[in-house]
Amino acid sequence: MSTNQPSTSPAAPTFAAYHVTEPTQEGRKARWTRIGAFFAHADSNGGTLIIEALPVAFNGRIVLRAPTPRA
Repeated sequence: MSTNQPSTSPAAPTFAAYHVTEPTQEGRKARWTRIGAFFAHADSNGGTLIIEALPVAFNGRIVLRAPTPRA
């Protein structure tokens, strides 16, 4: 029997959101900073992007990646 009440357990994010800046010097790697998470909607027609931090001088791009376990 369905109760139509929201789940009390938090959902795991579908993707982690990262701010990626390109290297300014040759031979260096891009810098990836985790800034939030994306949660897919139950109907699979979109989702919610929660941004926890925004770079002050935004240059680069936001990349969504499947989350990986933190060490």
